[in-house]
Amino acid sequence: MRRFQAFKFELRPDGHQQRQMRCFAGACRFVYNRALALQKARYEQGEKRLGYAGLCKSLTEWRHNQETAWLADAPVHPLQQALKDLERAYANFFAKLADFPRFKKKGQSDSFRYPDPKQIKLDQGNSRIFLPKLGWLRYRNSREVLGEVRNVTVSQSCGKWFMSIQTEREVEPPIPKGGAVGIDMGIARFVTLSDGTFYAPLNSFKRHEKALRKAQQALSRKVKFSNNWRKAKARIQRIHARIGNARRDFLHKISTTISQNHAVVCIEDLQVRNMSKSAAGSAEAPGKNVRAKSGLNKSILDQGWFEFRRQLDYKLAWNGGWLVKVPPQNTSRTCPACGHVSADNRQTQAQFVCVECGFEENADVVGAINVLRAGHARFACEVSGIPPAAGTHRSDLGVALCHA
Repeated sequence: MRRFQAFKFELRPDGHQQRQMRCFAGACRFVYNRALALQKARYEQGEKRLGYAGLCKSLTEWRHNQETAWLADAPVHPLQQALKDLERAYANFFAKLADFPRFKKKGQSDSFRYPDPKQIKLDQGNSRIFLPKLGWLRYRNSREVLGEVRNVTVSQSCGKWFMSIQTEREVEPPIPKGGAVGIDMGIARFVTLSDGTFYAPLNSFKRHEKALRKAQQALSRKVKFSNNWRKAKARIQRIHARIGNARRDFLHKISTTISQNHAVVCIEDLQVRNMSKSAAGSAEAPGKNVRAKSGLNKSILDQGWFEFRRQLDYKLAWNGGWLVKVPPQNTSRTCPACGHVSADNRQTQAQFVCVECGFEENADVVGAINVLRAGHARFACEVSGIPPAAGTHRSDLGVALCHA
């Protein structure tokens, strides 16, 4: 079984290398924006959109033009990768997976990518890596890089530079462990399993909300683009980075635990974007309970439901398991004892009491049980048409579901 995995480290460049990396990131941003402007101009003139090969020809012209000759100072492969990113953005837009490509701004997601492993030299013993036109860079060697290097992405966040090394290696086909489990996502309880286990939410943004508000108020009192304004802005960026790092660490720990102990995980196919839409409405038709809905939206986005499901998906595949997504309709209103469906079954947010048979249980546990049963039904109906995760055998999954 072939596994692709990324390893991220913090770089320790000197002053000259930092200036070079800022220039390279700026060159990639310039190429991306100029190519996007070119595509828009061709569309307005009724001309056909250029493909990746056509954009590469334009890149060659830009590198030899006197006005943009400074592009030749940057390595050509990262510039070409910026054009590939634009091509992928267009493909996602036409596939209705993303919005129309937007122009990039300085200081937001500054990064560049080296795609050729022949030009990259990794010296783990001395904690350094060689990259074209940057030379040898030191990095904080916190873990061993497994597999052959495929590409390296250099990015900046909060004034620090990081590199992500994507590798490829062969591993033994994994054997799934444990049975099947259903998961109910919530606000009061982040994750509730069908066996009664639950994980309390971290609420990373809520913990830092007060400090973030004070930092933003301090920024509003500064003169824009002054030195004090830049310091206040950097402080806000550090708080946001702390919030994101804490949330990712929390999600990784829980998703790793669940994926290692269960062969099949059934989860609700929640549409987070629709659930977190604003209730403000319009001037003609104003919404209701706008403040309450705003607080709910903030709590939903603070949980990181979509990222948690994404991590579960690939980690289960690594461990030989399978993620089954089920529709969320009526999972919290159906009685697991008698099957009665009614909104009156859930009088409060935390407690479930069936009005038909009197069954009582925690509402999140009931939801997780119903998700598991829906996963059983979905697996039985569609297993023949769904390709199993890498290294997963249908017989193993069938046994896991039948004996869960």
